[in-house]
Amino acid sequence: MRKQNFGALRLVPALLAAGVLACAAAAEPTPRHGIAMYGEPALAPDFIALPQVNPDAPKGGRIVFGETGGFDSLNPFILKGRAPWGVASFTVETLLGRAWDEPFTLYGLLAESVITDEARTHVEFILRESARFADGSPVTVEDVIWSFHMLGEKGAPRFHAATQKVAQVVQTGPRSVRFDFAVADRELPLILGLRPILKKAQWDGRDFAASGLEPPMGSGPYVVAAQEPGRFITFRRNPDWWGKDLPYNRGQHNFDEIRFDYFSDANAVFEAFKAGVITSFRETSAARWATAYDFDRVASGAVVKSEIPHGRPSGMSGLAFNTRRPVFTDWRVREALIQAFNFEFINTTLNGAVEPRIASVFSNAPLAGGPGPAAGAVRDLLLPFADSLPPGALEGYALPATDGTAANRAGIRRAIALMAEAGWTVQEGQMKDAAGTPFTFEILLPQGAAEMRAVVNIYAAALDRMGIAPRVALVDPAQYQARTAAYDFDMTPWTVAVSLSPGNEQRLYWGRFGVEAPGTRNLPGIDSPAVEAMIDRMLTATDPADFTAAVQALDRALTAGRYAIPLWFADRGRIAHDSRLRYPDHLPVYGDWQGFQPEVWWYAE
Repeated sequence: MRKQNFGALRLVPALLAAGVLACAAAAEPTPRHGIAMYGEPALAPDFIALPQVNPDAPKGGRIVFGETGGFDSLNPFILKGRAPWGVASFTVETLLGRAWDEPFTLYGLLAESVITDEARTHVEFILRESARFADGSPVTVEDVIWSFHMLGEKGAPRFHAATQKVAQVVQTGPRSVRFDFAVADRELPLILGLRPILKKAQWDGRDFAASGLEPPMGSGPYVVAAQEPGRFITFRRNPDWWGKDLPYNRGQHNFDEIRFDYFSDANAVFEAFKAGVITSFRETSAARWATAYDFDRVASGAVVKSEIPHGRPSGMSGLAFNTRRPVFTDWRVREALIQAFNFEFINTTLNGAVEPRIASVFSNAPLAGGPGPAAGAVRDLLLPFADSLPPGALEGYALPATDGTAANRAGIRRAIALMAEAGWTVQEGQMKDAAGTPFTFEILLPQGAAEMRAVVNIYAAALDRMGIAPRVALVDPAQYQARTAAYDFDMTPWTVAVSLSPGNEQRLYWGRFGVEAPGTRNLPGIDSPAVEAMIDRMLTATDPADFTAAVQALDRALTAGRYAIPLWFADRGRIAHDSRLRYPDHLPVYGDWQGFQPEVWWYAE
């Protein structure tokens, strides 16, 4: 549930706010220890620990990760600069915390309780009296209100949508703050519960939106101990952390030190792991997992290979078409380029044919729309948009399957036929339009993306047989971030992770505001009335069945839009690690995703 849109905070007129409050007056809600999207939290108020942790895990030791590229900022909450993700994860807390065994449930963290009404027209949080920032100062209502406004006004685009949906924010007591809503959105109490809480005093007289190497002051279990851009960043556990004895935190944040070392490319990271420089390596290549782990440290037992199953959706990982560019506005052109992509051959070459293909954004989960004809509630939701939906949304659409040979003759024939329907034919060995203009485009790649470069090389060879010669531009990480944030590309890698609890973040991923607003995840420039409507329906659904139908309809609209060439996903996590690094026997439904490593791991001699 990472959420948001683009714009500044706007207070609605007092009459609207009064009307919203009047709807809530019918029943006086009571404080709760947690909140679920539907129904009640699974854990009782007196729970001892989250189910996916070892509550008796020892404290101490260190874990070292390897990353490619670098960073030039320590503020992960703004658009400028590139910050290590660990700053937000380890040093800053939110009012509520996730339960990774319950996709739709949050429990009190900085807030000891949460209050909302049945219609979700408002939410109120009561802060824990013991909550402290890393410098020992108390977390106050003033800090909460300031963080809400500052992130909404100067933070990254992912924070802006929730800001626009709030009519007013008021302090209701020494430790309580209330948000009244301007629109109907059942997820909004959960979104606000996950907003980062920063220390207002740190930013007095300073520009929050300016990139820099001073980390924001947080209240989390770790502080930034040392860093050198391009080389490393180290987080050390705060021995005076205020939240170490909370039941929610029991068994979590066990390492004394978490370090990230930076390398030029993924191969360098792997070599560093083999040498013992880093102690945990997340393997993304199934082929290498099967063949490359025969080095001495594995044979001696110093390194363990762990496979972590999961039940989360596949998400999207592929090559995005930038539909803002005229070359990719026609769905038939996009379908042609999908037909020309020889997935089975590429998967065999790079992965030993082990990895399953991404069929849709929500594939591998009950939220997937499926390849057959739409039926029931899903069809009813999509029918009003039949005229604007690409073929396949209602009738059914599935990605092409090739024969696995390098030639892919059938796929190339279909691709050439579709290009002809769109006005492009092969003339003198080149794909051209009626005016003789060649069909060409650029594939933008970041340096260090060796696996994606291999994918693109095979794909370019296939396109060459159609008379298409794409240009491949390899740029440094800073240039890549700047160009993708400004949508300055034709085709580029696109990765979007989704959860079993999709919500307002779907607007950031595929909402039409991202066609022009910079820095969103909508790299393809998706502008679909059906997508917008399905997101609206999902956010206002009042029961799980309505919600599931809306997400399945959304999934179908995105798939039929042919906005990307999907690659593969791992239906399990593959983590090679020092044998002294351990994790609990009970695995959350999200498997090796967020909240798993390093949060619930520990070091054992």
